[in-house]
Amino acid sequence: MHVTEISLTDWRNLVAVKLTLADAINVFVGLNAQGKTNLLEAINFASLGRGRASKDAEFVRWGQDVALLRIKFFRRNVAHELAIELSTTKRRRILFDANALRPRELIGKLNSVLFAPEDLFMFKGSPAARRKFLDAEISQASPVYFADLTRHNRLVDQRNSLLKKIRDGQARPAELDLWDEQLAVVAEKVIRKRFEAVDKLNFLANLMQRKISSHRENLSVVYEMHGLDSADNLADNFLAALRERRFVDIKRGSTSLGAHLDDLNFFVNGRELKLFGSQGQLRTVALALKLSELQFLKSETGEYPLLLLDDVMSELDRPRREMLIDFLRRERIQTLITATDRAYFPPQRFGKFFFVTAGTFVDDREVVP
Repeated sequence: MHVTEISLTDWRNLVAVKLTLADAINVFVGLNAQGKTNLLEAINFASLGRGRASKDAEFVRWGQDVALLRIKFFRRNVAHELAIELSTTKRRRILFDANALRPRELIGKLNSVLFAPEDLFMFKGSPAARRKFLDAEISQASPVYFADLTRHNRLVDQRNSLLKKIRDGQARPAELDLWDEQLAVVAEKVIRKRFEAVDKLNFLANLMQRKISSHRENLSVVYEMHGLDSADNLADNFLAALRERRFVDIKRGSTSLGAHLDDLNFFVNGRELKLFGSQGQLRTVALALKLSELQFLKSETGEYPLLLLDDVMSELDRPRREMLIDFLRRERIQTLITATDRAYFPPQRFGKFFFVTAGTFVDDREVVP
């Protein structure tokens, strides 16, 4: 994966930006609130079809009607162009090589991995954040998984709606039979793919953890099902559990087991990270996970995704920063890094540097001394 050019028009605070990227490391240096994160968010949006905002209109610069994003890139040495138009009044418009795409067809076209400071809080936060991390990773590698996950979530929503109607006397419990059978089938597909991915992620993340910690720490990643004790005969056991919990679910008006409630747990040297992990261990595990995510996507797709590092250099100590830069250079991973200070990086020239001020990006080689 190699992005050659990015153009943005009226995206957040970016009025008109056109950048030609180096095929290795690209660093964007500037004070906070200048537009660095908006650039990375736009690229991540092009990968996953979502961002920090809940509505497309929130990405459009204040006072404008439309935001435009255009990315030229190579995938497996084939040139592609992705264009996205977000509007304050209309549905988003997506073109891939001049052909219209539906939003759900976007994922997997341009793969990226985003590492932001908030990822450090993933381990002690809600299970939803950890599921989001896992689902984004698998979905970029497998459109089939993304389709199954979308169907699973839709079935849960529909079942929850029916549960509320039954609770309110507007439907009969027997109407749940069809929904339960469908949900059990698709839940098995989603959960088994997650187990498969976590098994590979566990191996890769432990390799990275041992390297970063100078072989002092072992990392284990465990997938935890909510409401089921075993993955054997998953569809049958899932269906039986749904029926056993049926009247509890009716009373609650929500489905009490399934992939939408499962979780990831992390252990360092056998100790649960969210309970016993130090700040240093949280940073090390977060970095190990992101680097293993790169390796996972390469193993699934045949090439590294684009890596986006949003102001994380300030969260890492000098040895971890140096290890990260050395790894990226050695593996030739195209990376976009934002930072507030040039001092976070080695003094010798490497990659490409941009200075960012009020939404304007200037190549440092264009700056007059």
